Amino acid sequence: MMRLLFVCVGNSCRSQIAEGIANKMGFEAFSAGTNPASHVNPNAVKILENLDIETSKLFPKSIEDFKNEKFDLTISMGCGVSCPSIKIDQDWELEDPVGKNLKYFEKITKKIVKKLKKIKF
Repeated sequence: MMRLLFVCVGNSCRSQIAEGIANKMGFEAFSAGTNPASHVNPNAVKILENLDIETSKLFPKSIEDFKNEKFDLTISMGCGVSCPSIKIDQDWELEDPVGKNLKYFEKITKKIVKKLKKIKF
């Protein structure tokens, strides 16, 4: 099973959505932030719940928690994240939806799904 790590600054929106969808698609996915937020964004939770993805155990995690783990692919969500402890394999360059409405989160989610479908495992 291919192991993926999604990285952004807060680990509250894009990376959480990507982790949830990737796990549902059959990947072994994780997400983390360089400066984790205090909670997962409510719109990200709504998006995942609308996709029948369990959200009760979601919380923002630090990239430091994963520095000794091995991943097949480490993906930056597109926030210019610099991770000296972890090599970034791809930068998806997705705009941060924080502060935007649910429709905007849906737009970002479609882009995430499209990119996930391109990963060969």
